[in-house]
Amino acid sequence: MVSIPKYYEGKNVLITGATGFMGKVLLEKLLRSCPAVNAVYVLVRQKAGQAPKARIDDMVNCKLFDRLRDEQPNFADKVIAVSSDLTQSELDLSKEDQEKLADCIHIVFHCAATVRFNEPLKDAVQLNVLATQQLIALAHRMKQLEVFIHVSTAYANCNRKLIEEVVYPPPVDYKKLIDSLEWMDDKLINEITPKLIGDRPNTYTYTKALAEYVVQQECGNLNVAIIRPSIVGASWMEPFPGWIDNFNGPSGIFIAAGKGILRTMRASNSAVADLVPVDVVINTTLAAAWYSGVHRYTRPRSVLVYNCTTGGVNPFHWGEVEYHVISTFKRNPLEQAFRRPNVNLTSSHLIYQYWIAVSHKAPAFLYDIYLRITGRTPRMMKTITRLHKAMMLLEYFTSHSWVWSTDNTNMLLNQLTPEDKKVFNFDVRQLHWAEYMENYCMGTKKYVLNEELSGLPAARKHLNKLRNIRYAFNTILVVLIWRVFIARSQMARNIWYFVVSLCFKFLSYFRASSTMRY
Repeated sequence: MVSIPKYYEGKNVLITGATGFMGKVLLEKLLRSCPAVNAVYVLVRQKAGQAPKARIDDMVNCKLFDRLRDEQPNFADKVIAVSSDLTQSELDLSKEDQEKLADCIHIVFHCAATVRFNEPLKDAVQLNVLATQQLIALAHRMKQLEVFIHVSTAYANCNRKLIEEVVYPPPVDYKKLIDSLEWMDDKLINEITPKLIGDRPNTYTYTKALAEYVVQQECGNLNVAIIRPSIVGASWMEPFPGWIDNFNGPSGIFIAAGKGILRTMRASNSAVADLVPVDVVINTTLAAAWYSGVHRYTRPRSVLVYNCTTGGVNPFHWGEVEYHVISTFKRNPLEQAFRRPNVNLTSSHLIYQYWIAVSHKAPAFLYDIYLRITGRTPRMMKTITRLHKAMMLLEYFTSHSWVWSTDNTNMLLNQLTPEDKKVFNFDVRQLHWAEYMENYCMGTKKYVLNEELSGLPAARKHLNKLRNIRYAFNTILVVLIWRVFIARSQMARNIWYFVVSLCFKFLSYFRASSTMRY
């Protein structure tokens, strides 16, 4: 078979969601590793008064594209912005753009989706389901289309314990649901949403499952594959380790832990944290399109599904995540931390609520009082409230584990040539979690918070200052407890003296033992 770069040679590619986290990495990797690709069309809507082309020009000037810029200075000439809005009829494409795309596109990567877990059902259906349906309709008009790749999520069927590489039928007829949402008012939709999503945790996973079924039912004779990544995190190796550009998912939690704001979290230490680096997902996606493209005349026209996960072959648990995040931020602290990093994971609701009150709300309340006294705007309680909302959305995923079959993904890896395995590596068995987590945390520091490494000495000094403040506070607290409770009670004094004398005896014993050994 031809190599992956050779397959993309001369091809015209369409990408939706190119301004999102995964879409950017897909665009960069495609242009860098397949330099002979003819053109990449990206559907982009106008935002905040900025035209689609201006948005793309700004995007390709970010650090993610530095390596590509060095290797191919004129790469941006191949990127063609097409004005579109996926929430509108016919994707808000002009007739001219529809005809142009129908005439020239060879490969479609549908990455666009709302990733907000708590999106209202009507909005989630609009972007995740209806937009997919309309893009499939457009794909049927594409005269030269070879492959249609739909990016889903491994949690689309999270109501199952074992998730195989198949499209599962949804609990409702998606056509009837779409028709019903057109006449229902928002209040009625919100009331029926919990019953509709059933045992799924949110509208995101529910609508992504519906979208998969739409793809399967309406693809007809199109050559289609579905990629299902789990929790997408910072890059592993490409274009450089640790690249991340947002607070979504675990990244915001890691930063909150590094700042000392997050002190407790509802999670199971033993649950598998199915993190998957973004470059692993993108390499899988590009390879899947290659495989379906070169076999388009020989294999049956069935939808190939790829579970892009790590838990089955290289498991990593939430307890280990917590350890590596805290270790990294203690060695390389974030600037102006609120407290020293330290997080307790618990699966107990009662213990969790206790620590929320003691280690989150009480310190935030006191700090806001301090800010008011010093004439500044209180902000910590608002930050804590936003943090708690984010953690509530993640609780389901940090407290459960799943088993994903990966037969198709393993097959795809085995089909690659030795050279393609190097350039488009998605073998997560090679992933060293300790190194990856350190790069991930440092990536949040450098690329999300824009903190320079030159500021590390000052950050470490600040962390030591926080440690001394904690020691002083604990000492004062012990003295107060002594004065208020122990010093006024004969029984409490007797217990205190007994404990002190017992400790003294232990110290004397160990000192005598060490002297005898000497």
